[in-house]
Amino acid sequence: MTAKISYDEVEAGTELPARMFPVSRATLVQYAGASGDFNPIHWNERFAKEVGLPDVIAHGMFTMASAIRVVTDWVGDPGAVTEYGVRFTKPVVVPNDDKGALIEVTAKVGAKLDDQQRTVRVDLTATADGQKVLGMSRAVVRLA
Repeated sequence: MTAKISYDEVEAGTELPARMFPVSRATLVQYAGASGDFNPIHWNERFAKEVGLPDVIAHGMFTMASAIRVVTDWVGDPGAVTEYGVRFTKPVVVPNDDKGALIEVTAKVGAKLDDQQRTVRVDLTATADGQKVLGMSRAVVRLA
């Protein structure tokens, strides 16, 4: 695959299309099976509360992976992401109801980094229930 966005067509401040990612208890069970992370804080409400959490929480890596989808969908090629890092700031609490939780992600080009490599830094903001759940969420992306 090749990036579909041209380096020459973006500027610092270019906004990427925002996305919302619903998370239910079923989503967490599916992710646990795929990742092998069966920590009970992600599926057992009683255990999560016993260790001081407000309820079951989403896996941090699930939250991180959901957020980067904004970038990979925009650029059209997951392989165009050459670096990605976040700081986990708050957990995504997933109640046991019909709604679950919603991760809202916005992103914009923070800087054009290297004309020869055609790379940009994309700054992401991920929130759930009105609180920022990822800090310093940044990706370096190689464009066409």
